Amino acid sequence: MTNRRYVALFDRAIHALLGDALRVCAHEPAMVKTLLHLLGQQRRAARLRARWAAQDLDVPPLLILSVTRRCNLHCKGCYAQAQERDAAPELSTDELHGLLAQASELGISIVLLAGGEPLMRPDLLDLTAGHKEMLFPLFTNGMLLGDAAIERLASQRHVIPVISLEGHQSDTDGRRGAGVHAHSLHAMARLRERGLFYGTSLTVTSQNLETVSSPAYLADLIASGCRLFFFVEYVPTVAGTEFLALGEAQHVALTGLLEELRRQLPGLFVALPGDEELYGGCLAAGRGFVYLSADGRLEPCPFAPFSDVSLRTTPLAEALRSPFLRALRESDLHLAETGGGCALWAQRDTVLALLHELAAVP
Repeated sequence: MTNRRYVALFDRAIHALLGDALRVCAHEPAMVKTLLHLLGQQRRAARLRARWAAQDLDVPPLLILSVTRRCNLHCKGCYAQAQERDAAPELSTDELHGLLAQASELGISIVLLAGGEPLMRPDLLDLTAGHKEMLFPLFTNGMLLGDAAIERLASQRHVIPVISLEGHQSDTDGRRGAGVHAHSLHAMARLRERGLFYGTSLTVTSQNLETVSSPAYLADLIASGCRLFFFVEYVPTVAGTEFLALGEAQHVALTGLLEELRRQLPGLFVALPGDEELYGGCLAAGRGFVYLSADGRLEPCPFAPFSDVSLRTTPLAEALRSPFLRALRESDLHLAETGGGCALWAQRDTVLALLHELAAVP
């Protein structure tokens, strides 16, 4: 199966998820209106990507955008801190506006906002306000979701706050810091009071899988107003945390658990990275998504900080033709077994050798 057929499968999965969201939100007129608008935009974007594909430019449906390296927490095992990136200047507001406009013109219809902590940027909701044709899942630790931010989100239904949890208080506070769990639940309560659609990102480890996939635990979150659940498998980039990655049996079990949850509970359940076997391996490097770092480098994914092109100097359309990204898509590195980790990070010496060969990057 070619990469374009995998992208078509990914497209159908996105449409199915939005369709399920319509079912879950059927009694919420404001959200139904937003979802219908976004479904129309998804179809428009898919047509745009098909036109670009006819010009031999493969455009992924999804962009993961790190708007800042800054964070107000110091979570144990954080991949972003482990990478120790150079302190290059972050993209400016104008640069980000321009990049989002380019992405929209190419047919990238979903931009996952990441960090650091995205809300460390005071201009973040100004950026999203200018691009209502896109869907912005906003991954946040919730500590900066105050009343002012929530009021702004009320007028931007295309921005979906996704608050990070690790499970119960002991799990969340143990990784993220004392008081974070209580603050997250308070932010969720405020979002519910304002009638906003929101979700949670659950970092799944070998230690908390039973908790975060428990129907009782998830039903409590649904009762509090949470409708969207991202199950993000822990990727060990910090030495000594490899034991936290899901084993093969646990990874397979998670897929079955989510299928059962979809039948039992009125929520949306998404696994990341999900069933990679369905797509012939990891969807990074433009097979389904690409990653844009806070300083403008176009990279395969958040866990693989390798690049041969900067969007500060290169238009996005040209950057997507990166020889490095193309070589990764055509290689078998993304298919390798890594024991729950990122294949590109686990084989970073090989990836760096390929990067040097193609781009002579120091």
